[in-house]
Amino acid sequence: MPRIARIKFPNGIYHIMVRSITEIILFKASEDKDKYLMLLKKYQLIFHFKIYSYCLMSNHAHIAIDCCGADISKIMKAINQSYVLYFNKKYDRHGHLFQDRFKSKIIDTDKYLITLSAYIHNNPRDIVEFNNNVENYKYSSLGIYLGIFKDALGILDTDYVLSHFSSNQATARQSYLELINRLSNACEKADIEFINDGSECRNERKMLLRDFAAEDIITFISKYTKSPFNIHIKYTHKNSELKSLCVVIMRSLCNYDLKKICHIIGNISDSAIGKLSTKGYDLITRNAKYYTLIDDLINEYSAV
Repeated sequence: MPRIARIKFPNGIYHIMVRSITEIILFKASEDKDKYLMLLKKYQLIFHFKIYSYCLMSNHAHIAIDCCGADISKIMKAINQSYVLYFNKKYDRHGHLFQDRFKSKIIDTDKYLITLSAYIHNNPRDIVEFNNNVENYKYSSLGIYLGIFKDALGILDTDYVLSHFSSNQATARQSYLELINRLSNACEKADIEFINDGSECRNERKMLLRDFAAEDIITFISKYTKSPFNIHIKYTHKNSELKSLCVVIMRSLCNYDLKKICHIIGNISDSAIGKLSTKGYDLITRNAKYYTLIDDLINEYSAV
């Protein structure tokens, strides 16, 4: 029986839930949860999406993601496939890890987003030691919301949710914690007045256009690096570096999958494109001259 097509919107906010297959614990150790969060960070830099809340439990995880114009399926496929490779290598196993494809539900109102975040942050109540102090659970974003933990990876947007409670941070945090404590399961609704109660998610959310053409990326990289190059040429170090930058940005701002990029470059495999993408990510995150590359590209074209 064919799968039902996933409903997607380019400007959608999604409640994402991933779960391991029955006999496997998804996160066996704290470092596994750390790895998953680092993968969220890695692909956030590539796809430029926002995270409003998350909670990683032993066999499942919840994440509220604003895809900001990116394809949610590409985002989650990249994150989960990378985690499976890490997990299987670490624990010397093969095969599937996640239970079917990830589950997603579109969040279409601000009230739903806040209620959902409260539900996600309540998940640690199932752990005895956190039943009465969910805010102290390290692998939930609630502690960051309340200022207990720092967002060390810089992956979380807390302002959008907290702004519904008060412009004063301390007041907003207190009101939000009171909401968390009132809600104990997914079926309960938040009895609270929001600025735009019942409306669609507020339009000050910035959508990032993903309609760049491959030629735009190649032209910009050539100009940015002052190194005109041919993306089809192989086996030169400099060309490989510039090509890797193009690949990672094509994934981010063109919404191309690996096969599409293979077709653009020509005579190259999916695995080779994957390696170029990883190299491009490393260059952008570790080489100071490329730190602002994606933002500079966006700013240049948005000003046209």
